[in-house]
This record gives sequence, structure tokens and C-alpha cells, in this order.
Amino acid sequence: MRTEERAGRAGGTGATSRPRGADRAGRRDLRAAALGASLVAVAALVGWAVNGDGSLYAGWPPLIAAWDPHVGPGTPAALALAVLAVAFGARVAARTRWRGLLVLSWTASAAWIFSLAMIDGWRGGFALKLTSRHEYLAGIAGFHDIGAALRTFEDHIVMGRPGNWPTHVAGHPPGATLPFVLLDRIGLGGAVWAAVCCVVLAATAAAAALVALRALTGEPVARKAAPFLVPAPGAVWAGVSADAAFAAVAGWSMALLALSATRATRFPAVAAGGSGLLFGLVCYLSYGLPLTALLLATVLVLARTARPLPPFAAGSLVVPALFTLAGFHWWEAYPLLVERYHQGVGGKRPYAYWVWANLAAVTVSAGVATVAGLRRSAVAAPRAVRALRAGGPLTGTQRLAVLTLAAALAVLAADLSGMSKAETERIWLPFVLWLLPAAAALPGRHRRGWLGAQVVLALLVNHLLRTSW
Repeated sequence: MRTEERAGRAGGTGATSRPRGADRAGRRDLRAAALGASLVAVAALVGWAVNGDGSLYAGWPPLIAAWDPHVGPGTPAALALAVLAVAFGARVAARTRWRGLLVLSWTASAAWIFSLAMIDGWRGGFALKLTSRHEYLAGIAGFHDIGAALRTFEDHIVMGRPGNWPTHVAGHPPGATLPFVLLDRIGLGGAVWAAVCCVVLAATAAAAALVALRALTGEPVARKAAPFLVPAPGAVWAGVSADAAFAAVAGWSMALLALSATRATRFPAVAAGGSGLLFGLVCYLSYGLPLTALLLATVLVLARTARPLPPFAAGSLVVPALFTLAGFHWWEAYPLLVERYHQGVGGKRPYAYWVWANLAAVTVSAGVATVAGLRRSAVAAPRAVRALRAGGPLTGTQRLAVLTLAAALAVLAADLSGMSKAETERIWLPFVLWLLPAAAALPGRHRRGWLGAQVVLALLVNHLLRTSW
């Protein structure tokens, strides 16, 4: 650890004076990335060996996909964006004014997500992506009377009961379906409008992460993270996926709490209340996202304050109170969801394979640069923890290490629960968002190479495989 810290302090002194420790650290980064790639390869080989009878319920384990090399109308744009990200991403992130960087991260993310989706064509990659019988749109008819749908929502979760909900509707609290219902009510019904809203909202996740990182780790670290937040491999599953929109909502909850905890806003109480409001909403978007509480708690630990807790707690009660008054009871619905999960393929997929293959799937979503960055987080973590215990100051890199390892811990908790067997390249996007900044700890002289690895992985996955939810 001391060797790597000396290398980090040496920074940009030039190739002639760079300590050998820096080269050793770089080789360790490569070994960590190779280990992540090996995990994916082993998961694929084992998956192909045991999936002859279809017992894994995955077309191309460890991913929910099918082998289908192809190009599409989005290919030229995706290639151009990839080249621009590698060639100019770090420079633009370092030199653009902060507010402009936030807007640029949003628009660039939207362009990257949309171009990747269009590799599968307008219909297959975008317009019809949400028309499956398992999707939220298939359940809109059941919300003809929203009040009645909420009061009786739990009655239709378990399979075998009359009028049971489609897979995604049953697998989430009603907050996940209601936005699509409301879009339909205001005249923006159909899969195209739903897809547009998902992509536009999902693309704000990078900006949310930058806001939080600037408040918690400092602007230099946030700017180093920006190039890795935008062209992330997980964008393959963000277009088009409601889970990517959930990631953005959770991301803004984190951003507002970070602003409040660090007093980086003139209205810290309002920001904390808004964070709590969004956290309450997140809990009614997905049964697995209460785990984001671990990340929110990390924000308070890094800021060393509990001042935002009262307004946060007040805000977090609003959405649960509204749904409870409307007749939906989260605590009663969740056990029914567990029963429904085991009725479907979730109950048939072998835990012994997916408990580690899930991690291979999320490695594809996060990318090998993230794996290398997490290695650096693990190196920095012991000193960061000691500083926290002693009440001493933390560097931005140490704060980044604590935050990204908290995200890794949330992933581990979700993995061990047994309620996330497969599909984790998509459903863990809210956690992947906070793993990606780990790459900011990688040395600047290697940044283009790591960015290249990220975009090449995304392009290969999207061009060689036909991905789905």
C-alpha cells in the first residue's frame, strides 16, 4: 500500500522519474482486470457446459442474451461516440465548466444509450423493447381504476390467481408501473414514449453521480470519474430498461443527501427532505432498492454528520404513507413476491451457479476498468477506515474508496439474498452507477487505455449478442 501511495504522490513527474512502484501498481491493475475477465470466461464456460438442458434459463450465460453477431443503424454513431470518448473524454471533463459538464454528461449519456440501442434497430432496439408480455406496459389495462388496482395489487402477484400481473408488474411495487400508467393517461401511451422517458431519465444518472462525487470527494476526483460514468458498458442494458431509470432516481437521492450533508447548498434541509422523498419512491420502484440505504448511510459517514437525518426521515415517509393510505402494503406484498419469484424461473435457476455467476454478469455491466479501480479502492480502504475512526482527514481518493466499496457491499448483499439469480447486468444498474467512479483512481497516463477497454466491451457485447431483459 505504501508503495502505491508514493507512486500516487509522484503523480505526473514524467516517465523518467516515475517510481518503479507506479509500474507495479499498473501491473496489479491489469491483473485485477484480467481476473475479472477470467471470472466472466469461467462463468460462460461452466454455463455452456451445464446449460444443455436449459436449467440455467439463460441463453448465453451468465448474460440473458443470445449469440447473434450483427450491425445496425446505431453502429456508426456508437463507434463515433466511442472514439470521441477515448480521445477527448478526459480532456473535456477536466476543462469544461462544471455546470456545462453536468449538461454534457446528460446529453452524451443519452446519445450513448440510444446509439447502442439502435444497433439492434429501431423496432428491436427501441420502439418495441417494452412491448413484451412480461413488461410494465402489459399491465396498464389493470390500472383502469388506479385506486382499485392499488387496493387489490397484492391479490394478483402470485401465479394461479385470477388476473395475475405480468412478470415485471408482479415483481415490483406498483410505483414501477404507475409512471407508465400516467404517461398513458396524458396521451403519451405506447412503447415509444415509454422508451423515450426511460432513456432521458436514465441518462441523468451520470450527472447525479457527478454532483454527489463533487460534494463528497472534491471536484478533481469527480472530473476524473466523469469519462467513465458516461460511456459505461451498462448502457447496453439502459436502452431500454426501467431499471436504468430507477438508477437515476436513486442517484439523485444520493446527490441531494450529499449536498445537504456537506452543506454544499444554501438549503440543506430542503435537499435532505428531497433525498428522503426520492428514497421513499425508490423503495416503491423495486423491492431490492432499499439496499441503497447502505450508500446513503455512507454519505453521512463520509460527511461525519447526522444533521440531514430529521428532514430525510420526514421526506422518506411521504411516498410509503401515500401508497399505504391508497391500500398497498409493501410488507404484505413482499412475501407474495418471494412466492411468485419461486414459482417462475427464479425458483428454478440454481443458486450454486448464479451466486458467483451474478458477479460475472455485473463485471460485464461495470467493465474491467471498474474492476481495476476497485482494486485501488481496496488498497486505499484500510487507511481510510483508520482515519474515519480517528476523526482525521480523508483524501478525495480515500473517500472515493469508501463510497465505491459500499456499493460493492450492496451488490454482495443483493447477491447472497438469492433473489437476484441472473439478469444482474440489468437489475443491478442502480449499484453499478456507484461502482463506476472507482476508475477515477486509475493513473492519468493509462486513462485512455482503460476508457478504450470500457467502450470496446460495450460495443462487442451489443454487436455480438442480442441482449434482452
